[in-house]
Amino acid sequence: MTEWRGKTYWLIGASDGLGAALARRMSQAGVRLILSARSKDALEDLARALPGPARVLPLDVTKPDAVRRAAKDAGEIDGMVYLAGAYWPFGADDWNDDQAQTMADVNFGGAMRLVGAVLPVFKARGQGHIVLTGSLTAYGGLPGAAPYVATKAGIMALAESLRCDLRGSDIKVQLLNPGYIRTRLTEKNDFAMPGIMEPDDAADICFDHMATSRFSRAFPTWFSLVFRGARLLPNWAYFRLFG
Repeated sequence: MTEWRGKTYWLIGASDGLGAALARRMSQAGVRLILSARSKDALEDLARALPGPARVLPLDVTKPDAVRRAAKDAGEIDGMVYLAGAYWPFGADDWNDDQAQTMADVNFGGAMRLVGAVLPVFKARGQGHIVLTGSLTAYGGLPGAAPYVATKAGIMALAESLRCDLRGSDIKVQLLNPGYIRTRLTEKNDFAMPGIMEPDDAADICFDHMATSRFSRAFPTWFSLVFRGARLLPNWAYFRLFG
């Protein structure tokens, strides 16, 4: 069993939603937290409400210099959890280039920058923990969501590749692939969201997974089987079903 008390973790994207819920769960377990997002006020409100020690480190993950400075300011950490995300529901029919670029820069580019900031330190020390947040949408293309799906597929490939590279080392890489979670992002959806979860419930699943040695966790389990099983379909069947 993982001993959490006294560990220091850097949570990026902690100001609300799943990030804030996970911060509460980890703080309850005795983890010292460094909380990052763009909103300093929201982070400070969260830090004051946590039962354990937490330090606020505002960060725009789209700015490489800011990420490098923040990594130095964070100091020695035991792990990094990347939860930052941007989302607008659109695909080919109503493409918005600015929003597509923002999703790419925050969801995937930000993850690459944070991995690049913490991985050399973990390698030099010989241990560390990297947790990346993908999505069930990463398992295959979906209509009306091309930019978002692409960023989450990139996260999954990044995590899988890092796991291959670091297998056998004391640097643990894990991937979280949640379904719908009730947040300010999913409020933008105007369609039914099967299996939608509250942030606190999703955070419990994420935190439980982080204590294991397993690589990935896709949830809710029953809903994940639809997406994971679809990878086995021939192309004609996949596009007929999901298109």
